[in-house]
Amino acid sequence: MKFEDFLSHEQENLIADAIEKAETGTTGEIRVHIERRCKVEPLHRAITLFGELGMHDTIHKNGVLIYISITDHKLAIYGDEGIHALVGDFFWDEDIDILIHYFKQNRFADGIIEVISRVGLKLVEYFPTSVQTGSESNPNELDNSISFGV
Repeated sequence: MKFEDFLSHEQENLIADAIEKAETGTTGEIRVHIERRCKVEPLHRAITLFGELGMHDTIHKNGVLIYISITDHKLAIYGDEGIHALVGDFFWDEDIDILIHYFKQNRFADGIIEVISRVGLKLVEYFPTSVQTGSESNPNELDNSISFGV
């Protein structure tokens, strides 16, 4: 599959909308990063990107990065220490399994949106806006659009 054909512009917008919806009611932040190649172990790459994308800057350490390398068929999900301490490796492993299931059917956007929704539910459960901030305000600390690498 060509890198350019992985997601349509419409699917990219649906994913950004899914992120916005998943972040409603939580102080958590979700990002999706897609690139062509991953020359290292995907979790290490996700951790590096997490820092480069400024995801450690969330107030409650509850950012989540969904990382996808298309050509190398590699995936990783990295949650900052606040959310990871509450959901653990098993949750992220389940999400990877969901992505793999959808990706095998060439339903890339559907898989990404499903995982975003699951992550969003956990963020709302553990980091609801009103509990964390004492108000209903929920500043969007990170961009919801997909970031792309080479």
